[in-house]
Amino acid sequence: MARYKLDLVRILGFSWDKNGTVIARDYIFFKGKENHQLEIGFFVHHRIVSAAKRKEFVSDKMQYIVLRVRWCNIIVLNV
Repeated sequence: MARYKLDLVRILGFSWDKNGTVIARDYIFFKGKENHQLEIGFFVHHRIVSAAKRKEFVSDKMQYIVLRVRWCNIIVLNV
């Protein structure tokens, strides 16, 4: 992620025994709900983590994150 200078990355199908939010180097990791068949989450770079206003894990096939920027909101939808 750092090599390609990515600020927002969605991860699918991993195994992680920690719950909730985890700090991993320059990124904050937001993990989805425990009841999904595949574990899902977002890595958000610390530069934009303050812009992340809402994270919603609707199902294991649909998630979105709302980023508040200067004049509007950006919704990143993953289906």
